[in-house]
Amino acid sequence: MEKIQIGMQIDTEHMQNVFGGNDVYLRRIEDDLAVTITDRNGEVRISGEKEAVKKAQGLIGELVELSKRGNAIQGQSVSYGLELSHDSGDDTSLLEMDSELICHTVSGKPIKPKTLGQKKYIEAIKRNMLVFGLGPAGTGKTYLGMAMAITAFKNHEVERIILTRPAIEAGEKLGFLPGDLQSKVDPYLRPLYDALYQIMGADGFQKNMEKGLIEVAPLAYMRGRTLDNAYIILDEAQNTTPAQMKMFLTRIGFGSKVIVTGDASQKDLAVGTQSGLDVAEKVLAGIDDIAFVTMTSRDVVRHPLVQRIVKAYEDYDSRLNRKAARAKNTYGSTGKKRG
Repeated sequence: MEKIQIGMQIDTEHMQNVFGGNDVYLRRIEDDLAVTITDRNGEVRISGEKEAVKKAQGLIGELVELSKRGNAIQGQSVSYGLELSHDSGDDTSLLEMDSELICHTVSGKPIKPKTLGQKKYIEAIKRNMLVFGLGPAGTGKTYLGMAMAITAFKNHEVERIILTRPAIEAGEKLGFLPGDLQSKVDPYLRPLYDALYQIMGADGFQKNMEKGLIEVAPLAYMRGRTLDNAYIILDEAQNTTPAQMKMFLTRIGFGSKVIVTGDASQKDLAVGTQSGLDVAEKVLAGIDDIAFVTMTSRDVVRHPLVQRIVKAYEDYDSRLNRKAARAKNTYGSTGKKRG
């Protein structure tokens, strides 16, 4: 393999941001691409096999441009950029995703899609009336959906925001929890509150909630209502029954937009109970103005360890499915060995 060395000029003001504390991002690029990177008075030299050097040069160039746009470079961006560099069939860049600004948090932090899956999710929400965001924990399904809802609300595209989720967790029942009704349901809705506080601010949330413009309620409270001119988010949809999912989807009124999020691998339903999310995927596939966006471990934007955990579970489930398929082919549906 041909070995080369190339040089890059990087302004000192961006070098610390791109390289990370103690050059941690630089070391990660070196280890992943098997290249050597040195810094001499603002000139970064990359040496190694030609293809790897070109990938490192491209990634560092993108990180520098992100820094120039005012972004604080994070480990997740470096890790995802490395993944993209290994995917020869994907020409998506970090810069493309950075161009999609949704809104800012109350502290001024920009909210943008950080992976290709998240970008597709945002685009689907813009184009369709009903979007199902599917995928493992940490992929931003609920958070990005909330950001889109708050943006639409602030732009007066909808009159109110309605957030709901089934009140079922690990077999516990609401009636056994202490306190009044609000105290009983709050623990189940806490993730929705957390996202609202971060994006809208506690004061803004409280004022709009008191006016009835923002509603956070368990799914059972949706029965019998028609929801017009609203942005509606159903979270943890894998814990709905088919009847609950049908009830929810038939609440949609004129001028409304709906996001349904769920992770099929984390059901808390009783054993043998069919998930409404699974049924909806089969029933609604192919209908106009309805989109299904599935994210994977590649789209996890939490700690890198979470991404590795999700990937390990995906691989484990894949092995189990292959084993079950081989057993079915060998023994058939009767349980008797063929041949």
